[in-house]
Amino acid sequence: MTFSLLARCPETGQFGMVISSSSPAVAARCAHARAGVGVAATQNITDPTLGPRLLDLMEAGAGAAQAMAEVVAEAPHVEYRQLLCVDREGRVATHSGHKTLGVWALAEGPGTVAGGNLLAQDDVPAAMVAGYRAARGTFGDRLVAGLQAGAAAGGEAGPVHSAGLLVVDRDSWPCAWLRVDWSEAARPIEELTRAWEVYQPQMAAYVQRARDPREAPSYGVPGDE
Repeated sequence: MTFSLLARCPETGQFGMVISSSSPAVAARCAHARAGVGVAATQNITDPTLGPRLLDLMEAGAGAAQAMAEVVAEAPHVEYRQLLCVDREGRVATHSGHKTLGVWALAEGPGTVAGGNLLAQDDVPAAMVAGYRAARGTFGDRLVAGLQAGAAAGGEAGPVHSAGLLVVDRDSWPCAWLRVDWSEAARPIEELTRAWEVYQPQMAAYVQRARDPREAPSYGVPGDE
């Protein structure tokens, strides 16, 4: 009931992911990233603790494959889980337990991994990786293009209702954390894309306001001249 794409940007060192699902608020449970460390997804029948656990292990020095192996070895009910991660070197690792739902698949590219379950067809993750790699623009632009490519390839077998985009840079907070937690019209990817189009030109200003508001541009609201 979920399809996602995770990546490390080789130009900026940013980590990020995009995700969509028929379930509500998918990104709140499934998307995890940490500046300078990596990005992780925990999906299918989700245990939200496994994303932070993967990141903790990678922050402690484990590569993606070692972190994944440790989580798979220690986590209860791991046969229900679908896990993906990318480490600080751009190495990827995945796990799909034998009770992963419906049609499921995984695909990898340089510094990139995509996966899903209850898919319309098994080439959706490969389409996401190809869409991400073919796209131009910022890292966020390319992630959104990957999500759009997955939807165009069939996406989930049924209608999707939530989506999210998470990007971390060098700061401890996400520089982009956009979510559509429920789209009644079943158009969360279109709504997320529009939110990104609005937010992306302002993202650097919001980061600057956090780092040093003395150098930040005005808020562009009444009373702030």
